[in-house]
Amino acid sequence: MTKNNITKHYVERDVSWMYFNHRILNEAGKDNVPLLERLSFLGIYSNNLDEFFRVRVASLSRTVDNSSLDKATSHSLKNCLKAINRLNEEYSKEYDEALHKLRHLLKEKGVDLVDEQNLSDAQKQFLIDLFYDKLNGLVNPIWLANIDDICSLEDNSIHLLVEKKEIQTGKSKYAIVKVPDKQVGRWITLPSDNNRSVIIYLDDVVRFCLPLIFLGFKESSYKAYSFKFTKDAEMEIGNDQDYSTLERIAVGVDSRKKGDAVRVIYDKAMPKQMKKKIIERLGMTELDTSLAGGRYQNHKDLMSFPSCGMTDEKYEKWAPIMKPVFLQPESLLDSIREHDQFIHVPYHSFDGYIRLLREAAIKPEVKSIKTTLYRLAKDSKVVKALISAARNGKKVTAVVELLARFDEESNIKWSKRMQKEGINVIFGVEGLKVHSKLLHIESTKGNIACIGTGNFHEGNAKVYTDYLMMTSRSKIVNEVAKVFDFIDKPYIKPRFSELLVSPSAMKTRILRMIDTEIRFAKAHKEAWIKIKINHITDMDMINKLYEASRAGVKIDILVRGNCSLMTGIKGVSDNIRCVGIIDRYLEHSRILIFCNGGHNRFFIGSADWMPRNLVNRVEVMSPVYDEGMCADLMRTIDYGLDDTSNGHIVTGTGADHLQKPLDEQSAFRSQEELYKYYKNEQS
Repeated sequence: MTKNNITKHYVERDVSWMYFNHRILNEAGKDNVPLLERLSFLGIYSNNLDEFFRVRVASLSRTVDNSSLDKATSHSLKNCLKAINRLNEEYSKEYDEALHKLRHLLKEKGVDLVDEQNLSDAQKQFLIDLFYDKLNGLVNPIWLANIDDICSLEDNSIHLLVEKKEIQTGKSKYAIVKVPDKQVGRWITLPSDNNRSVIIYLDDVVRFCLPLIFLGFKESSYKAYSFKFTKDAEMEIGNDQDYSTLERIAVGVDSRKKGDAVRVIYDKAMPKQMKKKIIERLGMTELDTSLAGGRYQNHKDLMSFPSCGMTDEKYEKWAPIMKPVFLQPESLLDSIREHDQFIHVPYHSFDGYIRLLREAAIKPEVKSIKTTLYRLAKDSKVVKALISAARNGKKVTAVVELLARFDEESNIKWSKRMQKEGINVIFGVEGLKVHSKLLHIESTKGNIACIGTGNFHEGNAKVYTDYLMMTSRSKIVNEVAKVFDFIDKPYIKPRFSELLVSPSAMKTRILRMIDTEIRFAKAHKEAWIKIKINHITDMDMINKLYEASRAGVKIDILVRGNCSLMTGIKGVSDNIRCVGIIDRYLEHSRILIFCNGGHNRFFIGSADWMPRNLVNRVEVMSPVYDEGMCADLMRTIDYGLDDTSNGHIVTGTGADHLQKPLDEQSAFRSQEELYKYYKNEQS
């Protein structure tokens, strides 16, 4: 299929992302999902959208403004932006309807959401006391006349545009007040004289306190309308050789605060003249997103809505399972040398990996530890274990990716701390993000490697599904060491026979394995591919999957996010099935399984099928040989494909829908069944 033909059956990456986020919104509308979880899904949807506009839409807007673009490309990008804005407006209406419904359900559960107009005398006094106790000094108005560029303010925050109108003269002045939700929290619980819970948005607390905020002025009436804007999150990274990489990234992080606005959401009740002032001072264009919303913005805070005693309106807690091998008194390093080990978080406890690091940090046999670090937890146990290793005389190397978006400041902080402790910190390869998840332990008793599908991050490991494989297989371990050599000395061009490594040959080798399935299919032999991945947008990979489908290869895909291929097209993709799981955990592991003529090949690793992963990053996927782990990978994919509770059929048209069970009793929920399996396995 030529490139021109494939574009007919190719969904633009950013449009497909909107479809993915819509699947999250759909979870908020499901009656069988607990109420507080439904509110949380609304918060996740909102938070995702904020980041999407800061990164992807901002990037598209910048590209469209490039005068060197040819007409066809410019037209295509403008159409993409228009499609995003159209879908955003359409989904926003669904969002408002879902939120309205959930507020009614809260009321039925004994939870009242009130505003500043519906307060008892006791509640008013409570808010006056709250103002002097907490808010005074945190709410500092800025006269709109003194602000030439609203972009100088903090984005993705809730701002109130306040009209202060003197009662005696009728003259109005306008001010902007930032709602201090980060310091105080978004939700304030008010005193109640009955058994009901009464909650008020902090926005409305500020509205109520406006006369206190403007004390010292003539008596006035006040009207306040909320708005929030989103800025371009791109960093400007200089090339000044007088500065270290660390310093240049730090300056780049600061430059993000000065980005242009790409989206504004405002209270639809805001008078036109006031709205005009806001949009003008944000410097927005017609291709930027300007959206009328409800009274409240920044719905990400719904993820932290107070439980109000509704313990039955949250998912039942699933305690992470500690596999026995990680609890045994015997050496874990020795156990790995005898037999590959793995954990599948969050089902299994990430503490299993911490146990490995801790033992390596103190065992005399261990001479060196090397690891890649993409994102780090705020109070990282991983880094603390590495520091312990350095203090115990081990040679420790940490490859830190300073350009992990929105985690740059945290990574800079930890890098400085590790350097002070004597750890050799490497900042990756110029022009290539180091996204691989690797650990290499050099030991006099035999070296060990760990290859993961997700970040070595304790926080992520509680909500992201990821595999970590620990092995002493010399061919794999030696090639992991080669990856670290390449990162340290990128002019070295090592060859890999076991690992799939980008940017060297990962893409080529995956395409060859798909070609193998095509040959088997054409010979009328069993041929299939099973994939679990976050994103598929690379045209070459999609074209090859279409070719395989036409040849008769059965292709099953579990995809979380961007999916640019279209399924079920006669003569193109009728042998491709795609399912997306939206549930309590965020599906994140990357797994490839090829039939290979009955001699199945299994791989896990860090790479999605996007051009950035296959060409512009250091990514690693490792073969899996252990029979128990291979069976587990197959189980994870098969369970996901069979999910009739939270599995959405992904078609590439946006008309995604849940797989339907035969009846409610036969509904199959893959994450729940996996947890049950792992729990029973330990009993």
